[in-house]
Amino acid sequence: MVNLTRIYTRTGDDGSTALGDFSRTTKTDPRLVAYADTDESNSSIGVAVTCGALREDVLAVLVRIQNDLFDVGADLCTPLAASYEYPPLRVQDVWVDELEADCDRFNNELEKLRSFILPSGTPGSAYLHVARTVTRRAERSAWKALEAYGDQPAPEGSAKGVGGVNPLTAKYLNRLSDLLFILGRVANLKIGGDVLWQPGGGRVQQPESQG
Repeated sequence: MVNLTRIYTRTGDDGSTALGDFSRTTKTDPRLVAYADTDESNSSIGVAVTCGALREDVLAVLVRIQNDLFDVGADLCTPLAASYEYPPLRVQDVWVDELEADCDRFNNELEKLRSFILPSGTPGSAYLHVARTVTRRAERSAWKALEAYGDQPAPEGSAKGVGGVNPLTAKYLNRLSDLLFILGRVANLKIGGDVLWQPGGGRVQQPESQG
């Protein structure tokens, strides 16, 4: 049970914050950046859910994902350890499998892509493309945290805060960005499909000078 009785604590006024294992780290720690970007991804999906006038089946998937992203953030927040007094929730392979199944299901509704597309069209599509780009950033941050800390548990008896990062967090965010791209296209089905990129902005190309 989460019980938030007070929002400000003043404990971070020195530029540090607590991780999930109650150790403290700097607010510029790659691990913290990864779960902060994941939180931003969740918030951007929330805008799409609230303002995007999306289909009910799309909304159901997005709300499930918003719940998942809290758990992804908690996973990134808690260093891997050899053992735990209270085992934390970790991202599982099945979560990635669910995203891939969603990708396949919704992609079956779409025409094959033969051009790049613009993040435009309906409001829902535009919001989903913003969420996609934020999620891509969260994925990059997760990989940076993995580069910094590795993917192995801290040895038994190690100090808190030194364990690795679950690589399935980055994998989940990767698949999520793919799904958000697909859902952005689905959101434009109501206007007949994608808004296609025009090379050169649609300008008429001038012939090259002969000298």
